[in-house]
Order: sequence, then structure tokens, then C-alpha cells
Amino acid sequence: MDTTKTSPPASVVLSTRGLSKDYGPVRVVADISLDFRAGSIHALLGENGAGKSTLIKMLSGATLPSEGAVLVDDAVRTFRSVRDGQAHGVVALPQELTLVPTLGAAENIFLGTRRAGSRVVIDRRRLDRDARAHLAELGQDVPMDVPVGELSAVQQTMIALARALARNARVLILDEPTAALTDTETEQLFTVLRALRDAGTSILYVSHRLEEVFALADTATVMRNGRHVWTKPIEQTDTDDVVAAMIGRTQEQLYPHRATHAGELVLEVSGVHGYTVRGVSMSARAGRVLGIAGLAGAGRSELLKIIAGAEAAQGGTITLDGRDLTRASLSAVMDAGVVLVPEERRSEGLVMTHSIQTNIALANLRSLSTVGVMSAARERSTAERRKTDLQIKATSVRQAVDELSGGNQQKVVLAKYLERSPRVLLLDEPTRGIDIGTKAEIYHLVRGLADDGVAVIVVSSEIPELLGIADEIAVLHEGHLTGFVGADEATEESILHLCYRKPE
Repeated sequence: MDTTKTSPPASVVLSTRGLSKDYGPVRVVADISLDFRAGSIHALLGENGAGKSTLIKMLSGATLPSEGAVLVDDAVRTFRSVRDGQAHGVVALPQELTLVPTLGAAENIFLGTRRAGSRVVIDRRRLDRDARAHLAELGQDVPMDVPVGELSAVQQTMIALARALARNARVLILDEPTAALTDTETEQLFTVLRALRDAGTSILYVSHRLEEVFALADTATVMRNGRHVWTKPIEQTDTDDVVAAMIGRTQEQLYPHRATHAGELVLEVSGVHGYTVRGVSMSARAGRVLGIAGLAGAGRSELLKIIAGAEAAQGGTITLDGRDLTRASLSAVMDAGVVLVPEERRSEGLVMTHSIQTNIALANLRSLSTVGVMSAARERSTAERRKTDLQIKATSVRQAVDELSGGNQQKVVLAKYLERSPRVLLLDEPTRGIDIGTKAEIYHLVRGLADDGVAVIVVSSEIPELLGIADEIAVLHEGHLTGFVGADEATEESILHLCYRKPE
């Protein structure tokens, strides 16, 4: 007889039974039944459009379900607002944190709450003391006298978490919380989330970054097309299993076949210096994808900006087809055939309130105008063609880009620059914050461009991504080039070794 004692499973704090949501005749979430336990981190995975956001809205009270029920401690609850959800301990932190940038940490933490003993005149000292206490629970010491808009991304995230604690959160829902964080800041956040879990908080964690999920979560749920595919303990699954469940194909099928030969030399970077970059030399050939790896702060993005003319080189030379572009302006470099798709697509790559059509046109005014007058017909037909070619999911080319998913926003950025028929395409974190299915589309698009003779240079923090799409990988460490690795012999270990190695 087996007398081994096992710990009883943690209690279910929040659950759903047959939860469904209809928008008109379309059922976007169908028959979801899940349990979220105290002291557990539960990952919710799926492509954009899988129904994750709608499920989160029903759990938090942002929207009412069409069918089914939400239960707290096994009792059916009807959340008619976010405040209702918070009153029962369910607090959601959206990807775009709803902090007031001009207010301090304390005001943001307690904004909208009724505080015992409060008067018309705010007790500033008490407010700051209580805010510090909530931040101390997270192991944080954030200045009280600085507007949160001037604080770092991770400090803002910690303030949002402290605000959840101030609302007695028993269930914490996090939607892509690391999207704006560096690797170091992400680890800092993970330390806090693990401490909250160990203290009994139930955490529902949504992320497109599978490496985060496997580093953090205890349980994973996959959704596809609004339906529940499976829920498993994290140790009973792996990346291939998750990817196959999300998109119906394995991880190997995400990446296209590599080129079999290199074309002509197109771009040559020789001894380039910048603020961080120190004496970097590399070249890009037609038909090839060159990956650039390195830790945060290694100078990867700076190098791309120098090549693109967005930042001035402090030394060295940059040539395109033998033409010296070292001191050329951004517009001159673009006209020569080098375009940069920036990391921050929302702030640097798009005018968010404008349409798909307008965003594409803004980067191509010369080709879409005659004698300085824009051709509306040419503008629209160009946008329609790119929408079809890149499979941009939108109601029309007149739809504002801030209404699109992150993946479709990235496709619009690509569309505006591909219309310039570049010789060299520079991509800085092209799939950050994008679902697996759209990542696969972008990978195949990049390979198709290379096959058509474009020289592509890709910066990515995801080493598996570089291993999947690059023909060769250059590695930077603290601004110095530490080596090149061919795709055939490259491994995660060999790349990481170069990422941490100081140049000889």
C-alpha cells in the first residue's frame, strides 16, 4: 500500500462554466470552462483572434457573457463592470497600463478607491506611507514625488501591480506585461510575480513569448478560434505541443527553407563606431538574411539606426553597391534603397490614428503623386494591393491602424517600406508582441523578399527566431562584434556564449 502523502490541490478561486460571447451573429468565444487556483500562475495562450482578450474582459467585468457563468469561490457572480470584478478580487492589468502620467505613484495606486478615514483634504503623508507599504510588498522602492510618466517601464508596471494589491486582488490578470520591458526588467517582474503566487495570489498570464511561459507558469491553457483546445500542467507540455495546438502545425513548419546560395555583395559596414557600437564590420548580400544577436544594451538597435542614417556614425564607413552612405541623411539612405522597420512600431513606424492607406502613402509621397499632387486612386490601389499581398486583416484600407492587432500593425509598417522596393531591409524586433501565426507569415515574407534579391538584416532578442530565419548570425557584446555563426552550425548555446563573451 502506497502511504506517500501528497499535498491537496490549491482551492479554486475563479472559474468559468460554459462561458460564451456573441457579437451579433458571430460567436467569438464558445463554451469555455476553466479553473484558476490560488497560488498558481496560469498561462493563457493563443493567436490573435483566438478569443483571449474577450475571455479576459468577461472574467474582469469589462463585458458581460452571452451564455455561461463566472464563479468566485464556487458562487456564481455577475460582473456588470470592472469595479464589480475588483470588488470580488479580480483585477486585470491591460497591456497599455491605465496610469495617469502626470500624477505620482501614490495617486495612481489609490485613484478611484474609497479610503477609510479620508477627508476632503488629502493626508499626503498617509497616502505616501500606504503607497510605499504596497510597493514594499512587491520589494519595490519607487519615488513618490516623480510623475509616473517619467519613471521606467518596469517601475510603472510595479505601480500598476501595487494598485491591484490596494484593491485586494485575489486574481491578477496580466496581458503581455513584458512587452515594454528589457530582459533584466522582465526578470525583476518575474521575481515579483513568483512572490505573489507563493503568497496565494492566482495569476492569469497572457503572453506571445513562449519562453516566458515555460519559465514562469504552472499551468497552460491554449485557445484557438474562440474554443478551448487543452489545459495542461506546464511540465507536461513543450513548445512544439503548444505551437501545434495554437496554429495546427509544428514549430518546424513556422520557418521557411533557407537560401542555398549567396548573391552579390550589397551593403558593407566597416569599422563603424557609435555611442555604444565599437568598430563593427559586417556585410549583407542579396538573397541572404543576416541575423544580429546580443543582450539588451549590446548596441543592436543603434547599429541598425546608424546603417539607416537615423543616427550619425562617429567613425567607420557604410557603402551600398560601392556608394558611400556614411554621412547620408535618413531620407537620402532611404532613397538609395535602405529602409528600417523600427522596433517601436506604434511610436516610430505608424501614425496610429490614421488609416492603413494614409500610413502607406506617407512613406511614398513621391511615387504616389504627380507634379506634387497626390493621386487618390493610386493611393487607394497601392494600399489595396499591399493589404492583399501581406494579408492584412482589416475591414478596409481606410480603417485606422490603432484598431488593428499588433501583427497587422506590423504588416502595415512593412507595407509602407516594401512599396519603396528596397535593396536592403533592416528589421528591428519584427515579431515582438505578435502571435505565433502572424510570426510565421512574417518569417515567410522575409524569406520571400530574400529570394527576390533583397538583402535582409534582422535584430531579434529571440535566439530561436534567428536560428529559424537567418542564414548567418552576427553577435554583439557591449557594442563589440564577438563573432559570426553560420546557420548550419549555430545553436542557442553557441550564440549565448558569444553574447556573454568579451571581445579578445
